[in-house]
Order: sequence, then C-alpha cells, then structure tokens
Amino acid sequence: MKQNKLNNKKKESKKMKKAIGEIKKHLLTAISYMLPLVVASGLLIAVGNLMGGEVVTDLSKMTVPSAFTSLGVLGMGLLPSFIGGYISYSIADRPGIAPGFLMGQIASFLGAGFLGGMIGGFVAGYIALAVRKYVKVPKWAEALMPMMIIPTLTAMIGGLLMYFVLGGPITAMTNGLNNFVTGLDQSQKTLYGFIIGFIGCIDFGGAISKVPNLICDGLLLDGITEPEAIKVLAAMVPPIGVTFGWLLSKALKKRIFTAQEEDAIKVAFPMGLCMISEGVIPIAMNDLLRTVASTSIGCGVCGAISFTFGVGSKVPSGGVFVIPAMSNPLIAVVALLAGSCVTAILLNVLKKKLTDEEYAGGSIDEEEAEVDLSGISFE
Repeated sequence: MKQNKLNNKKKESKKMKKAIGEIKKHLLTAISYMLPLVVASGLLIAVGNLMGGEVVTDLSKMTVPSAFTSLGVLGMGLLPSFIGGYISYSIADRPGIAPGFLMGQIASFLGAGFLGGMIGGFVAGYIALAVRKYVKVPKWAEALMPMMIIPTLTAMIGGLLMYFVLGGPITAMTNGLNNFVTGLDQSQKTLYGFIIGFIGCIDFGGAISKVPNLICDGLLLDGITEPEAIKVLAAMVPPIGVTFGWLLSKALKKRIFTAQEEDAIKVAFPMGLCMISEGVIPIAMNDLLRTVASTSIGCGVCGAISFTFGVGSKVPSGGVFVIPAMSNPLIAVVALLAGSCVTAILLNVLKKKLTDEEYAGGSIDEEEAEVDLSGISFE
C-alpha cells in the first residue's frame, strides 16, 4: 500500500515537472520571437528621443525624429500580441498564431498588458489543441481545419473567455503590480532593486534570469521604466565585473584566473558592453559558487543604486549604447561601475590564488573541488 502511494507521488511529480517544462518551453520560444521586436522598437524610441522626436498622431506634424519615436511606440504596443501569438504558435503550431495574436489584442484593449497577452497565448494554444483533437469534420472539410476552422473556433472561445472571465482578474493583477512598483518608497526601492538585479543575473541570461527580466519588459509596456534600466545595467555587470576582477588581481599580484579563463575574459568584456552576459559562463564554470556569488551581489548593488535614484530606460536592450537615452544617465554609469567594482573585489576576496600548474592547465585541487558546482544546471 505504501509502495503504491509512493509510486503515485512519483508519477504526479513527473507529470508536474513535465507540465512546468512545457510551459517554460513555450514561453521561451515566444520570447525568442519577441526579442527582435523589443530591441528594434526600443532603439527606434531611443534614436528618435535623442534627435528630439516625440509621439505624433497627426501626419501633418510628423518629422523624421518623431517618425522614429512614434514607430517605436507602435512596436512596443504590439508586445502583448507578439507574446500571445507565439506562445500559442509554440503550443498548437500555425493554427494557433492568429487566435494568439487576437488574445493579445484583447489584452491591450482591456489594459491587461503583457501579462494578459501571455495568459491569452496559453489559453489560445490549448484551446486550439483541443479543437484539433475533439472537433471532427467531414473528409472534404479536413483541409479547412488548420486554415479556418481551428483559428476561428479558437478565437471565438478564447475571446469570450478573455472578455468575460479572465480579462478582469488579469487587468486587476496588472494594475496591482504597477501600483506596487510605483508606490515603493526609497528604502523599499533599494531592497527591490537589489533583488531584481540579483535574480536577473544569477544564471547569466538563462532561464532563471528571464523571469524578472520578463516582468521588467511587461512593466515597460505600461510606462514604468525603472525596472527596465536595472535589467539593462545589471546584465553588463558580470562581464565587466569579471574583467575588473582580472585587472585587480594583476595589480594585487594574486592570480585567480587560469590562462584559458583570461582568454575568455577578453571575449566576454566586449560582449558584456553589448549586454550579452553569457560570455561569463565559461569563466564561471570552474568555480561556479564563488563566481555566481560575486556577480549576483554586484548586480544587486547595481540594481539598488539604479532603482533608488530613479534611473529609467525606455529601451530594453543595447548595453552601454543606450545609457545616454536613459533618464539620469550619470547615475546609470555610477550604478554600473559600482556593481562591477563590487564583483571585482568579491572575486579577489573569495577566489583562491592559483599555482603555476593550475594557471597553465586549469586544474583544481581537492580543496577547490569541494565547492565546485560545475555539475549544477540552472536550466
């Protein structure tokens, strides 16, 4: 009897893990399709704003700078539809695209924002799967299923659910999150800025990092720019901080990186300036615990300073090149340098000095092996 219960629990646990894995897969697929829109729209806004442009709705008043700004704002307005459409596509293939986009449009109409588009995408995708599985049509109509029947029925059912059942609660959740963020006082901003920065960099652009970064993107869509600035700045801290740590170790004559890791740093630094933190992964894997602790705390410090002093970014990507477009760019630079310096100091304090053999071959001794977490995956 006990063995049966144990087996049942294991089966339920496997089903739960599989379901969570599927949800993550669909969400990450949609994000990969959405990112080019986010980057292009954000850079259009930045370029337009730097040229003195503004959002214009009257064509007779349109200028070149305003055209860039207006186009970027229109692009950002498509985010709920993009996330909804491509989540639904990931779940149900091409028949899910149209209803998923329509759920995103409903989310925009209701003011449910990015969260509404995301939930609407899952709703549309799984309804499309159900329609494909359970709706039977005559032989002559089978060719119409992917092009007309599945998208239309899915849009009808999903639209009614979004309008009359899910839309209200999702909108309330979105407004609650926005009110929470905008209502934080200075001390709370410091704490939450640290948390956003810390978690947003913990696996160098991996699955864990994408969760807070996705929230930042959603808040940006609603005009709340401060968390997006944390995302942009903190993503640069690990590669810049590791580079500073290497330079500091040279000054202190404490060799903490192998020759191979030093070569990787030379590649990671320019990648980091472009907000690509994945270049740190090969450097971190030989001493994961100490490196992740150092970079995450540095990212947290960067986020705390940025949020406390109200640095905002209307551009969701671009690295150092979008700092001039941020509100309070001087503080943005201070936050970035402070976080990077904290990472550098912690690396030199926490990492042990390498022997000549370890430096040349990258091998570690037993003491180091005890804390080596290279087998751990954040995916």
